[in-house]
Amino acid sequence: MKFMKLGSKPDTFESDGKFVKYAVSDLDSDVTIHVGDVTFHLHKFPLLSKSNRMQRLVIEASEEETNVITILDMPGGHKAFEICAKFCYGMTVTLNAYNITAVRCAAEYLEMTEDADRGNLIYKIEVFLNSGIFRSWKDSIIVLQTTRSLLPWSEDLKLVCRCMDSVSAKILVNPETITWSYTHNRKLSGPDKIVEYHREKREENVIPKDWWVEDVCELDIDMFERVMSVVKSSGRMNNGVIAEALRYYVARWLPESMESLTAEASSNKHLVETVVFLLPRVNRAMSYSSCSFLLKLLKVSILVGADGTVQEDLVENVSLKLHEASVKDLLIHEVELVHRIVDQFMADEKRVSEDDRYKEFVLGNGILLSVGRLIDAYLAHCSDLTLSSFVELSELIPESARPIHDGLYKAIDTFMKEHPELTKSEKKRLCGLMDVRKLTNEASTHAAQNERLPLRVVVQVLYFEQLRANHSPVASVAASSQSPVEKTEENKGQKVAKKVELSKKSRGSKSTRSGGGAQLMPSRSRRIFEKIWPGKGESSNKSSEVSSGSSQSPPAKSSSSSSRRRRHSIS
Repeated sequence: MKFMKLGSKPDTFESDGKFVKYAVSDLDSDVTIHVGDVTFHLHKFPLLSKSNRMQRLVIEASEEETNVITILDMPGGHKAFEICAKFCYGMTVTLNAYNITAVRCAAEYLEMTEDADRGNLIYKIEVFLNSGIFRSWKDSIIVLQTTRSLLPWSEDLKLVCRCMDSVSAKILVNPETITWSYTHNRKLSGPDKIVEYHREKREENVIPKDWWVEDVCELDIDMFERVMSVVKSSGRMNNGVIAEALRYYVARWLPESMESLTAEASSNKHLVETVVFLLPRVNRAMSYSSCSFLLKLLKVSILVGADGTVQEDLVENVSLKLHEASVKDLLIHEVELVHRIVDQFMADEKRVSEDDRYKEFVLGNGILLSVGRLIDAYLAHCSDLTLSSFVELSELIPESARPIHDGLYKAIDTFMKEHPELTKSEKKRLCGLMDVRKLTNEASTHAAQNERLPLRVVVQVLYFEQLRANHSPVASVAASSQSPVEKTEENKGQKVAKKVELSKKSRGSKSTRSGGGAQLMPSRSRRIFEKIWPGKGESSNKSSEVSSGSSQSPPAKSSSSSSRRRRHSIS
C-alpha cells in the first residue's frame, strides 16, 4: 500500500477524555470548534492561513461576539477534520488509501486551495492520487470502497469515476503484463477455473484471466455494478470470466440460510436483480453461467421477491441450458416452475428457423436426449407430483427425446409405489405414457414381475419380450410402425390373438420350447397367462407350461403328437 507523509513537526494534539481534543502550545487556544460530537480547542492563525472557509466562519463568529464554531456537515467527520487541522499546524500526517477520500472531501469543504496558500492540502492530495493511488490496483479498489460513505462529495470531486477508470483499465490489460499484486485464493477446478496459459511460461507463473475477481467482489453492489458495466461494455473481456465474477459475487454476499435471505429481502433483491442484469446472454453453443448457478439464482429471486421480468429472464436462461441441469438442481423448485422451464425449452426447440434446422438437429439431438433423461429422473425423485402434474410434465417430452423408456418406467413405478391408492383408470393413464417396446431387457424383466402394473401392460411386456427372445423381425416392424397411443388403444382380445399366433409359430421346435422363452416366464406371468388362456397341461409340466388357446384339447394320438400340442410360456 502506498502512503504519503506531510509536515515535519511532531504531533502535539492531545485528548481530554473521548470527545475533547486540543493542540498543546505556549499560547492559549482562541477558537473552539465543534465537529459532530468532538470539540477541538485550537488556534486561529494556523487554520486561517490554510482554509478559506475557516476565515469566513471566524469572521461570522466574531460578529456574534463568540469564539465557538459549530460544523455539523463535515465530510469524513471529526477524524478527517483533525488531519486537516494538523496539516494547518505543520504536524506530521500520513495519507493512505483508507483515509485519503475522507481527507480530500474535508479539504474541499474547508476550501484548502492554492489561492489560500501555495502547496495547499488539496494540491498535495491530487498529486498523491495521480502518482500513487490510481497506479496501484489494490489502492484503487480500497479508495473506491471508501467513496460510498462520502457521497455526494466523492462523486462531485470525480473520485468515484477516476477510481472506476483506474480499476476497469487494469482489469482489461493483458494478464501477461501484470506486475502488481492481487488476491486470488480461490481453489477452482474443472469448468469453474478460468485460466489462459502462455505457451512459453511455466504453469506456476501463469496469471489467470480472472485474477481480478476476488478484489472487485469486495465492492458493494452499486460500485460492483458500475465496474462490471464498464468491463462488459468494452467488449474486451471474455464472457466466461464475467460470469465467474458474478457467480463469485453471489457466493460472497448472498446469505445461505432462508431466514437471512428473507430478513434482508430488500438488499438481497437488489443484489439479485443487479446480477441478472449483468449476466452474459446464455446460449446453447457457449456456456457462460452454469445451469446449476442459474437455477439457484432463480430460487433466490423468488424468495426475495425479485421483479417478475427478472424471474422470466432467469427462466429463459435456464431453459437454454436445461440439458446441463441435474435432478438435485430441479428439486429445489416447485413443480409448476419446472413445468414452465421445460415448456420454455420445448418452445425454443420449435422456434428453430428453417435455415438452422439441420445444424440444430445435429447439435440438438444430444440436448434433447439429455433433457429427456433429466425429466424422467426428476419424475422418479420428486415427491410433490400429483397424477396430473406427472402426466403433463411427461407429455412435454417428445418421443425423439426418449429412444429408451427405462427412465420413464422407473418414474411410473416409483409413483405407483408412493401412491398405492391409485385407481385402475389412473394406473392406466400413467402407463399410457410408456411404450413397452422401448424397454430394455432388464426393464422388461422387471416389468413382467411388477404386480403394481395393470394386467394389460404386463401382457404387452411379455408379448414383446417373446418377440425379442425369438429374434423375430416382427418386433422391429411393430416398434417402428405403431405409436404408443395406438398401442395402448388395442383391446385385450387383439393381444391374446397375437399371442396365440406366436404360440403356433413356436411349436415347431422342442428345443426352442424348452429354451429361452420358458426361462423368461416369471411365476406371476404364468398366472396371468393361465387366466387369459385357461386349459389343460400335462401334469408333469404344469410348472412350466400353459395349455393352448382352445378350451378343449383334441384326443392324444401319440406321444409325439402330444409333444407337438404342448406350448411353452411366452415371456
